[in-house]
Amino acid sequence: MSKKFEQISIKSGFMKHNGGLLFRVISEKEYEFKTVISKSHLNQSKITHGGYIASIIDAGSGTAARKISNNIPCVTVSLDIKFIAPTKIYDEIKGFVKILKKSKSMVFLICHLYSKKRIVASASGVWKMLKVNS
Repeated sequence: MSKKFEQISIKSGFMKHNGGLLFRVISEKEYEFKTVISKSHLNQSKITHGGYIASIIDAGSGTAARKISNNIPCVTVSLDIKFIAPTKIYDEIKGFVKILKKSKSMVFLICHLYSKKRIVASASGVWKMLKVNS
Protein backbone atom coordinates (compact mmCIF):
# COMPACT_ATOMS: atom_id res chain seq x y z
CA MET A 1 0.00 0.00 0.00
CA SER A 2 1.19 3.53 -0.78
CA LYS A 3 2.08 5.56 2.28
CA LYS A 4 2.79 8.66 0.17
CA PHE A 5 0.10 11.23 -0.63
CA GLU A 6 -0.58 11.70 -4.36
CA GLN A 7 -2.48 14.51 -6.08
CA ILE A 8 -5.82 13.17 -7.37
CA SER A 9 -6.96 16.47 -8.93
CA ILE A 10 -4.88 16.25 -12.08
CA LYS A 11 -7.61 16.79 -14.69
CA SER A 12 -9.29 20.16 -15.03
CA GLY A 13 -12.46 20.47 -13.02
CA PHE A 14 -13.93 21.60 -9.74
CA MET A 15 -11.40 20.10 -7.30
CA LYS A 16 -8.34 21.11 -9.34
CA HIS A 17 -9.75 24.63 -9.65
CA ASN A 18 -10.19 24.72 -5.86
CA GLY A 19 -6.61 23.72 -5.00
CA GLY A 20 -6.66 19.97 -5.44
CA LEU A 21 -6.73 17.09 -3.02
CA LEU A 22 -3.93 14.77 -1.94
CA PHE A 23 -4.87 11.11 -1.35
CA ARG A 24 -3.25 7.93 -0.05
CA VAL A 25 -4.13 4.33 0.67
CA ILE A 26 -3.64 3.23 4.27
CA SER A 27 -5.02 -0.31 3.93
CA GLU A 28 -7.49 -2.21 1.76
CA LYS A 29 -10.43 -0.53 3.53
CA GLU A 30 -8.86 2.67 4.91
CA TYR A 31 -7.83 5.81 3.05
CA GLU A 32 -6.68 9.33 3.85
CA PHE A 33 -6.77 12.65 2.01
CA LYS A 34 -5.70 16.19 2.83
CA THR A 35 -5.74 19.80 1.72
CA VAL A 36 -4.81 23.24 3.04
CA ILE A 37 -7.42 25.98 3.42
CA SER A 38 -6.82 29.09 1.32
CA LYS A 39 -8.57 32.47 1.20
CA SER A 40 -10.87 31.31 -1.62
CA HIS A 41 -12.27 28.53 0.64
CA LEU A 42 -13.56 30.97 3.29
CA ASN A 43 -17.07 32.29 3.81
CA GLN A 44 -18.13 35.77 4.98
CA SER A 45 -17.28 34.82 8.60
CA LYS A 46 -13.67 34.01 7.59
CA ILE A 47 -14.08 30.29 8.31
CA THR A 48 -14.05 27.45 5.79
CA HIS A 49 -17.23 27.39 3.71
CA GLY A 50 -19.45 24.37 4.40
CA GLY A 51 -19.77 23.74 0.68
CA TYR A 52 -16.02 23.34 0.41
CA ILE A 53 -15.99 20.94 3.37
CA ALA A 54 -18.75 18.93 1.65
CA SER A 55 -16.86 18.90 -1.65
CA ILE A 56 -13.61 17.56 -0.17
CA ILE A 57 -15.54 14.88 1.73
CA ASP A 58 -17.31 13.93 -1.52
CA ALA A 59 -14.09 13.90 -3.58
CA GLY A 60 -11.97 12.05 -1.00
CA SER A 61 -14.67 9.51 -0.17
CA GLY A 62 -15.53 9.04 -3.83
CA THR A 63 -11.89 8.30 -4.60
CA ALA A 64 -11.85 5.71 -1.80
CA ALA A 65 -15.03 4.12 -3.23
CA ARG A 66 -13.38 3.92 -6.64
CA LYS A 67 -10.20 2.39 -5.19
CA ILE A 68 -12.09 -0.35 -3.32
CA SER A 69 -14.07 -1.02 -6.54
CA ASN A 70 -10.97 -1.79 -8.65
CA ASN A 71 -11.10 1.66 -10.32
CA ILE A 72 -14.68 1.31 -11.55
CA PRO A 73 -16.17 4.83 -11.67
CA CYS A 74 -18.51 5.53 -8.74
CA VAL A 75 -21.13 8.22 -8.17
CA THR A 76 -22.50 9.57 -4.91
CA VAL A 77 -25.95 8.24 -4.01
CA SER A 78 -26.17 9.80 -0.56
CA LEU A 79 -23.91 11.82 1.70
CA ASP A 80 -24.87 12.77 5.26
CA ILE A 81 -22.52 15.36 6.79
CA LYS A 82 -22.31 16.70 10.32
CA PHE A 83 -20.34 19.97 10.60
CA ILE A 84 -18.67 19.95 14.01
CA ALA A 85 -15.94 22.60 14.25
CA PRO A 86 -14.70 25.47 12.07
CA THR A 87 -11.38 25.73 10.27
CA LYS A 88 -9.59 28.85 9.11
CA ILE A 89 -7.14 30.01 6.47
CA TYR A 90 -3.91 27.95 6.28
CA ASP A 91 -5.33 25.09 8.36
CA GLU A 92 -4.49 21.64 7.03
CA ILE A 93 -7.51 19.36 6.90
CA LYS A 94 -7.07 15.59 6.81
CA GLY A 95 -9.85 13.19 5.95
CA PHE A 96 -9.99 9.56 7.04
CA VAL A 97 -12.26 7.16 5.10
CA LYS A 98 -13.22 3.68 6.23
CA ILE A 99 -15.10 1.34 3.91
CA LEU A 100 -17.89 -0.35 5.85
CA LYS A 101 -19.19 -2.62 3.09
CA LYS A 102 -18.84 -3.21 -0.65
CA SER A 103 -21.59 -5.10 -2.45
CA LYS A 104 -21.76 -5.98 -6.14
CA SER A 105 -22.80 -2.45 -7.05
CA MET A 106 -22.60 -0.23 -3.93
CA VAL A 107 -19.99 1.05 -1.49
CA PHE A 108 -20.90 2.12 2.06
CA LEU A 109 -18.42 4.22 4.04
CA ILE A 110 -17.75 6.72 6.78
CA CYS A 111 -15.47 9.75 6.68
CA HIS A 112 -14.05 11.98 9.40
CA LEU A 113 -12.26 15.29 8.83
CA TYR A 114 -9.63 16.49 11.28
CA SER A 115 -7.60 19.65 11.74
CA LYS A 116 -5.18 20.39 14.58
CA LYS A 117 -6.10 17.09 16.29
CA ARG A 118 -9.80 17.97 16.50
CA ILE A 119 -12.71 16.64 14.48
CA VAL A 120 -14.09 19.12 11.97
CA ALA A 121 -16.82 17.06 10.27
CA SER A 122 -18.21 13.54 10.18
CA ALA A 123 -19.99 11.90 7.26
CA SER A 124 -21.49 8.67 6.05
CA GLY A 125 -22.27 7.91 2.45
CA VAL A 126 -23.21 5.47 -0.25
CA TRP A 127 -21.61 5.28 -3.71
CA LYS A 128 -22.93 3.42 -6.75
CA MET A 129 -20.48 1.64 -9.01
CA LEU A 130 -21.23 2.46 -12.64
CA LYS A 131 -21.46 -0.27 -15.23
CA VAL A 132 -18.51 -0.10 -17.57
CA ASN A 133 -19.22 -0.94 -21.21
CA SER A 134 -16.69 -3.39 -22.61
